[in-house]
Amino acid sequence: MSTMTPHTTMDPARRSTTPRPVPRTRATTRRPERVPPPGPPVLADDDYITVAGHPPHVHDFHQFLYVPLGRITVSALGQDHELTAAVALWLPAGVVHSARFGPDAIVVSESFDAELFDLPYAEPTPVNVTDAQRALLLGRMRSSTAGPDCPKAFAALSAAHPDSLPLPQPVSAAALAVARGLARDPSDGRTATEWAAELYTSSTSLRRAFRAETGMAFSEWRTRLRLNHALYLLGQGQLVGLVAAQVGFVSTNGFILAFRRYFGRTPGSYAQQRAQEPG
Repeated sequence: MSTMTPHTTMDPARRSTTPRPVPRTRATTRRPERVPPPGPPVLADDDYITVAGHPPHVHDFHQFLYVPLGRITVSALGQDHELTAAVALWLPAGVVHSARFGPDAIVVSESFDAELFDLPYAEPTPVNVTDAQRALLLGRMRSSTAGPDCPKAFAALSAAHPDSLPLPQPVSAAALAVARGLARDPSDGRTATEWAAELYTSSTSLRRAFRAETGMAFSEWRTRLRLNHALYLLGQGQLVGLVAAQVGFVSTNGFILAFRRYFGRTPGSYAQQRAQEPG
């Protein structure tokens, strides 16, 4: 079953001896070379976890880490990933990583046999947790029968858009209301001042909440949300100009500039590449 421990991660018991047929997912990226830790590989176990974190170690299975409460920071391949209730992390098998836990962190770990499941990510990949994924994870956390290597769980948790930008969710009432409103309608053009007036708070408080709770300014957060939504629309073959209007950009040129800034290519080039991908 998925595991939940305050201050710690706990990997499920390994492993069923009877292989189960599982639909394999096409890998979309080349697997990088892994740099093993000094000496023999360190496989994680319960005794290896401390209250403050998890020293460098490696798994022989794919791991999905989710933090419904608090924050943790996972370090892998020279990069730090901060996980919250809104942002989870896929760790492919064979990646050396470590973790630091916040004092109130609760961590849910889902594991999947690397021989049975083909993860569409070759490197540690943060993903935005949807409401449906959150409900699935919390339900498995409470279940006494949920075990590792669940095909339905793997399909649901690996379904996030591979190019999606990390987008932490605010937690305070006013900021969360704005975030949910924009998620329903990314084209909503209200400023932070206009949102604050509608929610009977000050624009300074609202902007401060976004900065403190998501790590980015309100305008930056809104731009990322709009671009994430644009990925799906472009993948459906919609025209660049139409996508720009649907996600709230005033001009097509502004949309193209923002898209290239975050994704390193134009939306037209991205749409063309997606159209050429098999499946």
